[in-house]
Amino acid sequence: MEKFIERMKNLPETLGKLGAAVSENLSFVVISVAIIIAFIALARYAENVLAKRRGESVDRNKNRTKRVVLIGVLSAIAMVLMLFEMPLFFAPGFYKLDLSEVPVLIGTFVMGPSAGITIEFIKILLNLLTTSTSTAFVGETANFIIGISFIVPAGIIYYAKKSRKTAVIGMACGMILCIIVGSLLNGYVLLPTYARVFGMDMSVLIGEGTKKNDAVLNLSTFLMFIVAPFNLLKCLVVSVITFPIYKPISNIVKADYSQAVPDIKANVAVK
Repeated sequence: MEKFIERMKNLPETLGKLGAAVSENLSFVVISVAIIIAFIALARYAENVLAKRRGESVDRNKNRTKRVVLIGVLSAIAMVLMLFEMPLFFAPGFYKLDLSEVPVLIGTFVMGPSAGITIEFIKILLNLLTTSTSTAFVGETANFIIGISFIVPAGIIYYAKKSRKTAVIGMACGMILCIIVGSLLNGYVLLPTYARVFGMDMSVLIGEGTKKNDAVLNLSTFLMFIVAPFNLLKCLVVSVITFPIYKPISNIVKADYSQAVPDIKANVAVK
């Protein structure tokens, strides 16, 4: 708690660093924002289309308090899980595995892909406030974009027809898109930006991959043997953990308010 308070005191400094990072890496920011907007638009559009197809309406104000509380709880859990990173034997030290996508994916299945994007964003924001950044916000941006590239397709497919089969199909499709987006983003946006921010040559980063795998000789092999397997493993682990627990959690969350909250109008009528 003391650490969090201290970070809040340093919030103006953090925002100042963010502003400097934005101005120095404008192309990176523009590309990242464009990708994020595209995913948000896709999630909203899919939710509206699929709801209309079922003869429903997307009412995000319905049970708004319950929705906000659940998003907050899942975001906090995701942020805590994000702190526990695990190094991998086949990847350089700047690629570490965490399980923060598990509560994000659960929230996506329960409330839809738009809610999943919100949870992912709050998770990253809370992490910045508690631990700051050691990558000039490049790592946090990458985490957010690659995270939503996994949960959005998974959420859309599951939202189309909610069943265990579509959950598996959705997670598989999300995994494929995450690997593609992660590889392209790392190769042509994130790694070059990271190298520029820290004043190093790309060969240094690729060399870190070579230390782990002799087959890593250039950027293409780095993406093939480091980035793609990393995102594959992360999505696979998250999917395996999420699959058996999302349905029970979903049933609890979707329980009627009347089971937990007194029906005020009914009580008034009786009186």
